[in-house]
Amino acid sequence: MSSPTSRFVEANRLRHHVLEWTPEAPSDAPPILLCHGFLDVAWSFDGLARALAARGRRVLAFDWRGHGQTEWVGRGGYYHFVDYVLDLSELTAALALSASGYDLVGHSMGGTACAMFAATRPPGLRTLALLEGTGPPATDGETLPERIELWLETVAKTRDKSPRPLRDLDDAIARLRLMHPDLEGELARFVADKHTVVRDGARYFAFDPLHRTRAPIPFRVEAFRAQLARIAVPTLVVSGEKGWRPPDQAERVACLAHHEEVEIAGVGHMLHWHAPDTLADRLADFGRRTSPVFLTPA
Repeated sequence: MSSPTSRFVEANRLRHHVLEWTPEAPSDAPPILLCHGFLDVAWSFDGLARALAARGRRVLAFDWRGHGQTEWVGRGGYYHFVDYVLDLSELTAALALSASGYDLVGHSMGGTACAMFAATRPPGLRTLALLEGTGPPATDGETLPERIELWLETVAKTRDKSPRPLRDLDDAIARLRLMHPDLEGELARFVADKHTVVRDGARYFAFDPLHRTRAPIPFRVEAFRAQLARIAVPTLVVSGEKGWRPPDQAERVACLAHHEEVEIAGVGHMLHWHAPDTLADRLADFGRRTSPVFLTPA
């Protein structure tokens, strides 16, 4: 199968990097949009996207703001969940996905942003899939003063430092394996290459250093459950057998009006890396069995 096409699309006044994989055979199946997680990139979905394209799906994925080849926020900007939601809203419009309908898939942080977006009942959305993406742990609102204080300190320190270059691709792999110890072989080299960029002869991770700071706004699980309850499209919740779930996962999932749950054996949080074919089967089957739903804003 040929490589995906790469282009840039403006959304929310930022240039977003978009990849597109075309189906191997003509199909009337709606497109599917893949949304990556924190400190990940669109290229991370390459294995999954190829598997879906082999099953007749047109697949798109993009780099969130401050990730990969998408622009970083401008002077004075930051990265909050609602910013990602606005980006996604304008990006789906710019890609003209609502006209024919589309399926939306979000992994980890991307799943949280997709759920918040789906709660607004965007036009054309058929189904939603949350891959290890039912939201972060709840945080105590009483810690807000301390969180803001820490945020001010870490943002100042981050802006005072220049990004540290990597020695080479092997150094990038070693650092990625601190978070992903099961990342090995050719997959490790592919992921490390796509997560880095070469500038002035040196290699760096392709992320805004501001991502290394902790956002000051607490995650209110009650508010997130209310958003989950407002999602009207069929929703597939996918977990890795060795992945991560919030302590109240069952309560959050129960808020979804129309949902199914599936667990993929033998994999952890990065299930799209390690089980792309199995995951593609689950997504394709869910898309076939669920009736198209086209919603207009309430």
